[in-house]
Amino acid sequence: MATIDQQGQLTLDQPLLADYNSRVEVIVLISDEPEEGEEEQGKAKAEILRDFRQAWHEAKTGQTIPVAQLWEGLEDD
Repeated sequence: MATIDQQGQLTLDQPLLADYNSRVEVIVLISDEPEEGEEEQGKAKAEILRDFRQAWHEAKTGQTIPVAQLWEGLEDD
């Protein structure tokens, strides 16, 4: 996460773990929604992390569905 200042410069919430003076590609997603409070952001991050851990566990244990199967029944609509 980052904040845009009055000059349009980004200030990152946390430092990047990259080599000094290395070039990076930045993708900026600007939300149309009002900014959430810190407590709500913490809850949202915790939920995302929980969902990611569940998905990662399912992927590691072979609990996945082939992409072709996901499209079954949708192609006829």
